[in-house]
Amino acid sequence: MKYAKFPGTDITVSRLGFGCMRLPTLDTEGRPIDRPEAIRCLRYAIDNGLTYVDTAYPYHGGDSEVLVGEALRDGYRDKVTLTTKLPLWAVNETADMERILDTQLKRLSLDHVDFYLAHAVHDDSFNKVVSLGLFEFLDKMKRKGKIRYAGFSFHDNAEVFKKVLDSYPWSLVQVQMNILDENNQATMKGIEYAGSKGIGVVIMEPLRGGSLVRNVPESVLKLYDAMPVKRTPAAWAFRYLYDRPEIVTILSGMSAFEQVDENLKIFEEADANCASPEEKQLFRDVRAAYEARVRIGCTGCAYCQPCPRGVRIPDIFRAYDNAAIFDSFGPFFGRYQRDWTENVCVKCGKCEKACPQHLHIRDWLSRIAEEAAAFKQ
Repeated sequence: MKYAKFPGTDITVSRLGFGCMRLPTLDTEGRPIDRPEAIRCLRYAIDNGLTYVDTAYPYHGGDSEVLVGEALRDGYRDKVTLTTKLPLWAVNETADMERILDTQLKRLSLDHVDFYLAHAVHDDSFNKVVSLGLFEFLDKMKRKGKIRYAGFSFHDNAEVFKKVLDSYPWSLVQVQMNILDENNQATMKGIEYAGSKGIGVVIMEPLRGGSLVRNVPESVLKLYDAMPVKRTPAAWAFRYLYDRPEIVTILSGMSAFEQVDENLKIFEEADANCASPEEKQLFRDVRAAYEARVRIGCTGCAYCQPCPRGVRIPDIFRAYDNAAIFDSFGPFFGRYQRDWTENVCVKCGKCEKACPQHLHIRDWLSRIAEEAAAFKQ
């Protein structure tokens, strides 16, 4: 395992981080966390050098923080840097912030966390919590010893990203980045700006919700196969990121033991500035190959859920994009008619307000429904 230091702190962490939004689950109603398997995965990763664990208030319906607390017993807490996040959407008055943090610490069975992040920052949510005293709250929690360092996770555009970066002496910023998102959300230039300010960068969605390793199109596989050094699509996707010196650690939402084992092996060579000019050209070519096929680009984060009408937006969009990648619309439309016509979008717009990708969800749902109806005819 390779390691990197958060600038301006006394914390050094593994370049692979364990994201606890997609822990192993049971195939039963509600898909609860498979507790023994999730703990096995987390502890195996830590035993093999992983030292960064990331969770949040809403993950797994609030149970992720509880599970992480269970996994970090028996001395494991001392081996990791732990991050959780303040759900900005749940903050309506100043007192809510410390009340929520205390709830999280109780879930974790801990008296402090190392990093505490303002969760899923976008312009409106950030302005709201700043007006309620976010910065004063963070300073107060540091003095009380409930958090060591403050940061934020981000879902908006590059202009907003720079504004938020410049607003407070942050120690960490968590952003979505992968081969397909270099010019989206915070952008790679935004990551470079964070690095220039001495702010450590944590990456989420490095595999874009797994879409960069599932059903990889033939055009992309040919690009990988042409390289003299053979790597899996996951290894190439991670290499694109850990090559960047501004990036401290990369989160992976590992939902199976095999993924943990594979990622630990990949990150044995996770050095910054490791990519050759030929590899950097490969990343540009891969991005172009994907962009030529993907239509929607939903990451499956499920921030749009639950839909008031029960529309399973992430499931529909992921299946539709997979159909676009493989020209397999026949099976998709059959599944759509079988599984997804009972609950109909009424265009209320709640999903679009919650979507960190800023997708035109209502338009896409209408288009897919029209295409499915035309195909059936």
